[in-house]
Amino acid sequence: MDAEQLERRQAVVRILRSGVVHRQEDLVRLLRVEGYDVTQSSISRDLRDLGVLKASGRYVLPPDEVTRTQGDFAMLAQFVRGMRRAGPSLTVLRTTIGAAQSVAVAIDRAEWPEVSGTLSGDDTIFIATASRHAQDQLIARLQALFGI
Repeated sequence: MDAEQLERRQAVVRILRSGVVHRQEDLVRLLRVEGYDVTQSSISRDLRDLGVLKASGRYVLPPDEVTRTQGDFAMLAQFVRGMRRAGPSLTVLRTTIGAAQSVAVAIDRAEWPEVSGTLSGDDTIFIATASRHAQDQLIARLQALFGI
């Protein structure tokens, strides 16, 4: 990450902490007022990488403890709705609308050995594992973390 991107992300965090941002367009506008040359796609990447959630129609930063440890999923548990197998090496995790990317980013950052990768949409995450055994380990971990 270059210095400009780091500075922009710090501005994003500051703006989100100072008020309620309901749409990415609002955030783009506020950042442009501050002199940042941003696009909707760059802001979308920033929000994803920062682990920002969209809940109750507004953007919410994860607690500092979650950001620091990258292993504390307690705050994210409220967004996870269910899980099921889709074959021997694909697990489908369902979340509330708008939370899938944040949960997937947390899973990716945790670097669990059983996870090959994640793919997220708006309320669904596909989690790939290399084998049925790895999937069993993943499911046990997800059940313990999210109570599903």
